[in-house]
Amino acid sequence: MKTVDMLVAEIGSTTTVVNAFHSIDTDAPIFVGQGQAATTALAGDVTIGLYQAIACLEKRLGTQLAWQEMMASSSAAGGLRMTVHGLVYDMTVKAAQEAALGAGANIYWVTAGELSDADIDTIERTKPNIILLAGGVDYGEKATVIANARRLSHLTCPIPIIYAGNRAVSDEVWQILTAGGIPVTIVENVYPRIDQLNIEPTRREIHDVFEKHIVEAPGMQKIRELVNGSIIPTPGAVMKAAQLLRESIGDLMVLDVGGATTDVHSVAEGDPEITAMLVGPEPFAKRTVEGDLGVYVNADNVLALCDNSKLCKQLDCTPQELTALRTPLPATDKEKLFAGYLTDMAVQTAVNRHVGNIEHIYGPTGRLTVARGKDLTGVKWIIGTGGALTRLPVGLDILANINAPSSSNLLLPRQGHALVDRHYIMASAGMLAQKYPQAALGILRQSFFDD
Repeated sequence: MKTVDMLVAEIGSTTTVVNAFHSIDTDAPIFVGQGQAATTALAGDVTIGLYQAIACLEKRLGTQLAWQEMMASSSAAGGLRMTVHGLVYDMTVKAAQEAALGAGANIYWVTAGELSDADIDTIERTKPNIILLAGGVDYGEKATVIANARRLSHLTCPIPIIYAGNRAVSDEVWQILTAGGIPVTIVENVYPRIDQLNIEPTRREIHDVFEKHIVEAPGMQKIRELVNGSIIPTPGAVMKAAQLLRESIGDLMVLDVGGATTDVHSVAEGDPEITAMLVGPEPFAKRTVEGDLGVYVNADNVLALCDNSKLCKQLDCTPQELTALRTPLPATDKEKLFAGYLTDMAVQTAVNRHVGNIEHIYGPTGRLTVARGKDLTGVKWIIGTGGALTRLPVGLDILANINAPSSSNLLLPRQGHALVDRHYIMASAGMLAQKYPQAALGILRQSFFDD
C-alpha cells in the first residue's frame, strides 16, 4: 500500500484521468503517476470510471493506493452550461461572455437587450446550470436589466442567477429575483465603465455557484462526497494553471483538444502599439471554446473541414472506413494518424477563431488601421495539454505550426516556443493551485521543462 498526499481527478466528457502527487507542502513536489479510463456517465455513474482510472494508476505503480486529500474537476455531462444576457452586445454582453468562458463555461444562449418570450423558452429548454445577467455601466441605463430580471423571475425552474450589471439597481434586481424564488448572487459589474472589463469577480463566483449546483452528471454527488474542497469546471482549472504559469515564464497560450470541444486559453498583455489600435477592450486572460471541434464526439464536424481525399490517401482507406478509426483512445498507428490529422485541423480552426486581426477601414480622413480581438503576437510559449496534444506523437509539430509570418493580418504568435504538457497534469495543477500554489507551479515546470 502506497499513501500519497493528493489525488486529483479530471472527469472529462470522454475520459477520466487521475493524477497522484506527493510532498505537495515542500519545495520539491513529486508527480507520482497517472491512470485513466473511459468516463462512465452513460453507464449511469461517473464514479465507475473514476475507480477504473484509480485501478489503472495502481496497476502502473504496482501497488494499492491511499491518499490524504482528493480534488476534482469536471466537464462531464456537458460541463458547466450557461446562458448570458446583457444590454449592448459589444459591451456588457461581450464582457459577460468573457467572464463565463474564462470560468470554464459552455455558453448555450446569448442575448442583448430585453429578453423576449422566445428567449425565455430557449432558456427553459436549455436548462443551464447558471444564468449570467449583466447590463448597463455603473449608474447608467437601468430599465433593460430590471425588465430582464422580472422576466427571469418567472422561470418555471429556479436556475441560479449571477447578477453582474449596473450596481445602481443591484438591490432591486435581488429583490425581484428572490421574490420569484430564484437563487441569486450579486457581484461587481463586469463592465463598470465604457471600455473597462472587470471579469475576475464574476469568474470566481461562477466557480462557487457551479460547485454548489453541479448535479447533472450521474454519480457526481458521490464525487462531491469524496473530495476535499470544491469541484470546478475542468477548463476553469486549466485557466488557473495558465495564469499561474504565466507569472513564472511570461505570456502564453494553451491549446486543449478534447473529444467534444477544443479550448484556447491565452494569458498575455499584448503589444502596446496594437493595444492602442484596438476598437474594444480584451481581457488579460481569455478563453474561447469551440463546441463543434472535437476528435471523437464531434469528429464529423472536423472531418467536414478536412481534405478527405488526401486523408484517405495518407491512411490508405476509403471515406467509409474513416468512421471505424474514430476512438476515444487511439491505439493503432492508423488510429493515431487519423487522430493527429483531426487534432491539427481542430487546432488551426480554433486558434484562428480565438485570435484577433488587423483591419484597414476607410473613413472621411482616409484609411485607418485598427485591431480587433486578442493580440498574441508577443506570446513566448505555445502550450499543448489534453489527451490529443499530449499523447499523440505529432503534438509538438502541430503547436509549432501556429506561429505566423510577420506579414499575416492575424495577431498570432511570431516567435512562440512549443511546449507539451508531458505529464498531462495542467488541469490537476490548476486544482492544486487553489490550496498549494507553489507545489502546482513546481509540478507544471516539471511537466514542461527538464529542470
